[in-house]
Amino acid sequence: MGTEWDTLRKQARHLENDIDMKLIAFNKVGVGAASSSTTASNNTDTSPLLGDHVFESLSLEIEQMLDKLSNINEKMSEIPNSGAAIMHVLQRHREILHGYRQEYLKIQANHTTRMEREELLRGSGLGTSSPSTSGLSRRDMYLKENTHLHSSSSLVNDQISIAMETKEHLTSQRQHLKRFQTRMHDISNRFPLISR
Repeated sequence: MGTEWDTLRKQARHLENDIDMKLIAFNKVGVGAASSSTTASNNTDTSPLLGDHVFESLSLEIEQMLDKLSNINEKMSEIPNSGAAIMHVLQRHREILHGYRQEYLKIQANHTTRMEREELLRGSGLGTSSPSTSGLSRRDMYLKENTHLHSSSSLVNDQISIAMETKEHLTSQRQHLKRFQTRMHDISNRFPLISR
């Protein structure tokens, strides 16, 4: 048991270290670290994200490594063990695997969201297909989108101001009508014949 357990444990630790390094690289590619160097040159800014090929190959490689680590963990759990320490070590390896899977899925989801946002910017007329924005870089597109958001925010603030003014006018009218009603009530009490 001892040598097989030790061999599997060393393989698991080595694989965990490799997966950790791959996840760091995968995250950098996923958030666009590979394409950030291209944002300096305008001719490649409007091209599809560089690093998609690298992202897909890293994704496949990490998925295979996670499956391999899962198999090693299963082999370790099949070895008859004696002691709480071994159970603790096995549980720790499972937790590490689970953490790596979660991180992998999170990076993939972030990358997918980013790609959809890029596609949305291109599809909404902010991309290269529009003649007015044909020379814009990604940075310019983001700045233009930020300007649109700011103007939308200003319009919403204006509408809120109009609503508040309307509320104040309605409150003022209500008070005038209450005063008028009170005066009419006072007059009808003073001169009961008028109310008939």
